[in-house]
Amino acid sequence: MQDEQHTQVETKEYLPRLIAWEVTRSCYLHCKHCRAGAEQRQYENEFTTEECFQLLDNIAGFSRPIIILTGGEPMLREDIYEIARHGHELGLRMVMAPCGAFIDDDAIVKMLESGIQCISISLDGATAESHDGFRQVEGAFAGAMKAIEAAKRNNLAFQINTTITKHNLDEVGEILHLAERLGAITFNPFLLVPTGRGKALAEQEITPEQYEAVLHWLNGQRGKTKMTIRVTCAPHYQRIIRQQPQPIDKQTKPAPPGGGHPDMGTGDGPVSGCMGGKSFAFISHVGKVQICGFLEESAGDLREANLDFASIWKHSAYLQTIRAVDAYKGKCGWCEYRYVCGGCRARAYALTGDYMESEPFCVYVPRGKRT
Repeated sequence: MQDEQHTQVETKEYLPRLIAWEVTRSCYLHCKHCRAGAEQRQYENEFTTEECFQLLDNIAGFSRPIIILTGGEPMLREDIYEIARHGHELGLRMVMAPCGAFIDDDAIVKMLESGIQCISISLDGATAESHDGFRQVEGAFAGAMKAIEAAKRNNLAFQINTTITKHNLDEVGEILHLAERLGAITFNPFLLVPTGRGKALAEQEITPEQYEAVLHWLNGQRGKTKMTIRVTCAPHYQRIIRQQPQPIDKQTKPAPPGGGHPDMGTGDGPVSGCMGGKSFAFISHVGKVQICGFLEESAGDLREANLDFASIWKHSAYLQTIRAVDAYKGKCGWCEYRYVCGGCRARAYALTGDYMESEPFCVYVPRGKRT
């Protein structure tokens, strides 16, 4: 069985199912946890409109992933709707991760006309006081609420993202229920990875035991809500799902337009843990291809590769290393859940300096040990 599983992994064809593209790093917020340390200024060497089109053409030539237009604040690009429309016309599923303040009814109409199928709005607190304190901008919560109401009025699907830290750990239940009352199709908590400005939040990172407990709690909510619950930067959530499966009434899930999931992910339930470099990619504002936004090791420079994302994805030696799960160090390399979890490579790098090391925040003890 072990040999069969190993062979399947070796011969698997990896295709990107989800690409987060930092179309600009400019942002008006100053969030404590920002992986990019984004600021409200003009960044040099960001892609031109034509380069954006060429990149989307290349991606659509070999795969049909969901494209997340993110930042920074993607709406600070004057050509953001042109970019979205081009991807949509190529058959790519286009979604956006704006901050919220620039969203009104006119903006939502433009999103819909350009083919945007879903947006994500971040809520890092259940109240204005806690959310604004984390985002370090007064009125950020009100802006998020205004954006959500505009999306609802115009029937644009939205999901709620939440970065979990000690700051809001006791509020996670309230935030989930707020997301449900607001009509979100997905609740997507992120577990803090200490990169960018997040390095200064080391004291805000929850303990491994709290990490495990909140993942168990989230798994227990899956059968109790109409929303999809998806967890990011917490690959061992997939172990927990398998250890403690919950009944999911698929009839309660909102029917997405055109089939499939209109949200930022690729489905609920036991799919995979860390998708980075396997079915997920991050493209930086200057064209560096990464396995995620929290691990800045580059798999290739798109400008040096003539905007040939497919070539980098297929042939990068770094990505081949990331995909070699059996070569992971410590217990991540021999855990029986390694193919569905794999541990967070970004967190391993942030805390040990080696992205192949074991997930530092996993408390699970595997049943057997590699001999």
